[in-house]
Amino acid sequence: MRSVDQGMQSIDESVKKLLSGGGKDIPLFKVFIPESVIEPLREVLLSGYIGEGPRVEEFEQQLALWFNNDNVLALNNGTATLQLALRLANVGYGDEVVSTAMTCTATNEPILAMGAKIVWADIDPWTGNINPDDVAKKVTPKTKAIMCVHWGGYPCDLDELNAIAAEHGIKLIEDACHAFSSIYHGKPIGSHSDFACFSFQAIKEMTTVDGGALVCKSKADRERGRLLRWYGIDRKSKRKDLRCEEDIVEYGYKFHMNDVTAVIGLEQLKYVGKTIEKHRANAARYNEAFKNLKTVRPLRYKDDRSSVCWLYTVRVKNRQKFMEHMKKAGVTVSQVHARNDLHTMFEDFRADLPGVDEFTSEQVSIPVGWWLTEKDLAHIINAVLEYERYLRPRIQEMKKPPRKYEKKMAHRPNL
Repeated sequence: MRSVDQGMQSIDESVKKLLSGGGKDIPLFKVFIPESVIEPLREVLLSGYIGEGPRVEEFEQQLALWFNNDNVLALNNGTATLQLALRLANVGYGDEVVSTAMTCTATNEPILAMGAKIVWADIDPWTGNINPDDVAKKVTPKTKAIMCVHWGGYPCDLDELNAIAAEHGIKLIEDACHAFSSIYHGKPIGSHSDFACFSFQAIKEMTTVDGGALVCKSKADRERGRLLRWYGIDRKSKRKDLRCEEDIVEYGYKFHMNDVTAVIGLEQLKYVGKTIEKHRANAARYNEAFKNLKTVRPLRYKDDRSSVCWLYTVRVKNRQKFMEHMKKAGVTVSQVHARNDLHTMFEDFRADLPGVDEFTSEQVSIPVGWWLTEKDLAHIINAVLEYERYLRPRIQEMKKPPRKYEKKMAHRPNL
């Protein structure tokens, strides 16, 4: 029998091949860490101060410029930003949150953690984003918040969603974990709604190894969040004892970022613009190459917003066959996230979601990132076109009525 160490090594190698570019296949995701981070990171590690300190504050200030919003809180992961946003929206036991099933489970598990109930709204099957018309139908007197996700980085219909939230006096929370630097109506995501939640997890375009940022519309929410991210303690208050806090008014969490991850983030901000530019350029190449295909179809995006293109999702006829074809071609593809509503932990909230049904029956993402060479792009495009050439005639043949049946009908006597 294999040892545990051997088993872990096997798992590690499999992950490397699929995700990180450690194997021969073209990876779907790859970690970007610049060598220039080593020296500032070394300085922090040897400084004697590695908790939440001056680097975190500096990182928040730099992010504020990026988002065009001063109310930024740096946290230890993207899931924490979502749970803190729900807390600041005063979501509690028995309340309802209208959310999308088409996302990472990290979007919806914090709702359960707050003791609230999920009400699923359907999605647009050609964007993967929540449908405002269905959201409006799902809001009840018990609704405290709407949770939307910018699938792959493509912004949701924020004007419509914010209008619904304002009409009912509830909060709009953007899960923007795919959407760092996406643009909606000329303004960066993070400057539109009550809360925008960002992830700086390892494979995101902007990574701090792990981390996140919560961007609030109001200064009051930001100040309350500042306390709640560290057990409810006001770390800026004057204390009689260095180590002993004064009165804590409201319980909080251990959600703060530290200076180690913050200094990585500060260095990443020097590069992320170029990284994102490459993602968008690669997506534009795909859009042009695939615009007339019938079996592999890009999602349908509006011109009034710009995706950061963390994912490049297509809808594919006979997806399993496509995934097998791309695997043979040495290209890693994936559905990335499974619909949440079918998980056992969400079974109490099941609903009819035809848009989700349609989207999940065909959607799959192909590599689009900064690491793709010209040779890689040409290879991926060629592999997709090969699939089109293989499957398209078969689909057209399937649409024709059976020839034997036609012949029988032609010679059938009148009765």
